[in-house]
Amino acid sequence: MAFYELRRYTVRPGKMEDWLEFMEGTIIPFQVSKGMVITGSYRGEEDDSVYFWTRRFESEASREALYAAVYESDFWKNEVAPRVVDLIDRDLIQVTRVVPTERSVAQ
Repeated sequence: MAFYELRRYTVRPGKMEDWLEFMEGTIIPFQVSKGMVITGSYRGEEDDSVYFWTRRFESEASREALYAAVYESDFWKNEVAPRVVDLIDRDLIQVTRVVPTERSVAQ
């Protein structure tokens, strides 16, 4: 059964515009190139420290393979990971796995 990850990040003070540029200009395109299905990217309407995004996986095996393709790559380790720590608080990352309800358009 397909499922989603709802990921919540806390963006460092004054870094939202830099985070969005990096996320939407580098991270999302890279992950999509590896096969990730990104279904949404959101910022807080009034709180500049809030960022959410969602990814869809067809199965746990698919998630594991995609995680390996992304997070074990040299590009991620050398280019992405070092920059992420300057933009978000990695200690506060929240990941919630969710499944669509029967009547959800996300089925």
